[in-house]
Amino acid sequence: MRMRRKKWAVPELEASQLYIKDPASFRGWWQRAFVQTQPLYLELGCGKGGFASQFALANPGKNLLAVDISSNMLGVARRKIDAAFSQAGKAPGNVRLAAYDIERIGEILSEQDTVERIFINFCNPWPRPRHFKKRLTHPRQLEKYKAFLQPAGEIWFKTDDDMLFRHSRQYFLDCGFAIRWETWNLADSGMAGNIRTEHEDMFEAEGIPIKALIAVRLERDDG
Repeated sequence: MRMRRKKWAVPELEASQLYIKDPASFRGWWQRAFVQTQPLYLELGCGKGGFASQFALANPGKNLLAVDISSNMLGVARRKIDAAFSQAGKAPGNVRLAAYDIERIGEILSEQDTVERIFINFCNPWPRPRHFKKRLTHPRQLEKYKAFLQPAGEIWFKTDDDMLFRHSRQYFLDCGFAIRWETWNLADSGMAGNIRTEHEDMFEAEGIPIKALIAVRLERDDG
């Protein structure tokens, strides 16, 4: 469902230290966007920021770049992150937001950025075959991520959609990833450190089990 335009979103984003207005200018230099040089993590399709706000607050030793194409979504995410850190009496120095089309992610991240982990939470399943290439886990996208995801780097993926999960699992294997861990029912898996999102709560309330996996990049291509 498309979010209604929020007139306050862009002005509030542009006034915030969390928002990177020109993310392409940081390509290869993303550590400069954060207060400290720390392991760099990436969330693709961060939506309203439910995951980003919790992860950044709970992991002060990691830098998180949260990307979404929608400035309206990022406006909500900015408010949510500020509220979470304010309540904890801390400053959000380890999280940044960027508005960008993830299909062109290579324009804002490069090998020099050495991303250690990518989070993909409840992305659009694009169920029609003619739209499969738009999936954030499609091989066309995975090959782009390999340009900046370091060797042995991880992709943590969660979805409610059975077909997307099944297809994505094969996509990872086809693109030189190993599946380190997977479950077809996250709630019963006993996974430690899972950060719940609004989508997770909503789908589980509807009786839909959450599927999840951790894919590990085996090696960097030389060609």
